[in-house]
Amino acid sequence: MVQPPMPDVPPVRSWINGNLATMDGAQAQPYGALEGHALRVRDGRIAALVPMADWRPEPGEDVVDITGRWITPGLIDCHTHLVWAGDRAGEFERRLAGATYAEIAAAGGGIRATVRATRAASVEELAARAAERLRPLLAEGLTTVEIKSGYGLSLAAELAQLRAARRVAELVPVRVTTTLLAAHAVPPEYDGRADAYIDHVCDAILPAAAAEGLADAVDVFCEHLAFSVAQCERVFARAHELGLPVKGHMEQLSNLGGSRLAARYGALSVDHIEYLDEMGIAAIAAAGTTAVLLPGAFYFLRETQRPPVEGLRRAGVPLAVATDLNPGTSPFASLRLMANMACILFGLTVEEGLAGVTREAARALGMTGRRGVLAPGLDADLAIWSSVPHPNALVYEPMAPRLWQRVLGGEIVG
Repeated sequence: MVQPPMPDVPPVRSWINGNLATMDGAQAQPYGALEGHALRVRDGRIAALVPMADWRPEPGEDVVDITGRWITPGLIDCHTHLVWAGDRAGEFERRLAGATYAEIAAAGGGIRATVRATRAASVEELAARAAERLRPLLAEGLTTVEIKSGYGLSLAAELAQLRAARRVAELVPVRVTTTLLAAHAVPPEYDGRADAYIDHVCDAILPAAAAEGLADAVDVFCEHLAFSVAQCERVFARAHELGLPVKGHMEQLSNLGGSRLAARYGALSVDHIEYLDEMGIAAIAAAGTTAVLLPGAFYFLRETQRPPVEGLRRAGVPLAVATDLNPGTSPFASLRLMANMACILFGLTVEEGLAGVTREAARALGMTGRRGVLAPGLDADLAIWSSVPHPNALVYEPMAPRLWQRVLGGEIVG
C-alpha cells in the first residue's frame, strides 16, 4: 500500500468539544457515539478519546476546537476500478435502448473497449485522470481507496495500471491500496483461449506484479462471461504461492459457486454477490470473509436480484459498501450515495450503511485494527462534519456537502 507524503505534523494534536461516531462495535451506543469528547492524536495515530470534563492540554499541543461537530473515521472505498482511459457513455444509451451487458460485450464494447483506450495511455495520463476522478470522493471525506487493475489484460498494461494507481497517492492526499485484477476479461489476442490467458496471468503477470511490490491483493471475475471457477482457482493458488491475499467478483449475474472457492482461500472479500446462496453464505461466514455490496452497479444495470442481506446478517457476515467506480457499470464517485442506496435498495440499516463505508470497508481490505474505527492505536484518518445533527444525516442526505475537515495521519489535508 502507498502512503501519501506527509508534511510536518505536530506530534500532539487534539480536536476538542466534539462528538465522536467511533463506529466501534465495542461501544454500547449506536454508531459507537461518544458525545462531548476530545480526540487526541500523537505521531499520526489516535492516542485517546477523552471526555471533555477530563481533558487537559499537553505542553505544546495543537488544539482545534470543533464546537459540537461530529467526527467519524475517514471514509474507505474498498472496491474501485479508478484507473482507466476512454469513455463509454454511448453504452449507457445502448443499454437504455434495450441492449444487455453481455450483448454490448459481445459487440466489442464493455471491458474490452476500455482495455483498448487504457493500453494506449501513459502511466502519467492514467494517474492524472484517476486523481481527478477521485476529487469528489475526497470532498466527502474519503481517506483510503482500493484501486484495481483489469483494463490492461497484458503484462505491460496491467503493470502500468498498478503503477498509475500507486502514483495517485503522490498526486492527491489519500491512502491507496492496489489490487491486481488481470483475470477480469479475456483480451482480444486470446479469443477462444481463456485457459492460455490464465496461464499468462499465473506465469507472467502475477509474478511480475509481486516482484515489483505493485499489488496488495489479487482479484478475479468469476462469471459465465469472464472466468470459470476452475480458472479462478488457478489464479488464487498462484497468488497464495506468492503470499498475496485474494478477493473476488462473485455471484453478480449468476451463481457459479465462486464465493465458496474464495472462502477456501480465505478471501478478504467477495463482492457483488447478488446470486449468493445459503451454501455460499455459510462458507464465507466460516472463513471470516467480508461481503462487499455494490449498489451502484445493481442500479446502473437495472438488476432485480438483490444480495441476500438478511441471510448474511443472520450468519454474522460483515457487510461493506463500495462505489465500484468504473466506466461501464457504476460511474458514481460518491461513497455516501452508495451507503444511501445500500439502505434503500438492499435493506441495510442506516448504521450498517455508515459502518459499511468505514469499519467494514477496512475489514474488506484486511485493515481491521488499523483503520475504519475511532480507537486508540489506529491511524488518525478522520472526517469532521459541519451542520450534521447526527451521523445518520450523512447517509440520509448523501449529496449535501457536509465535510468540514479531512484528516490523514493526524494532518489536516482538506
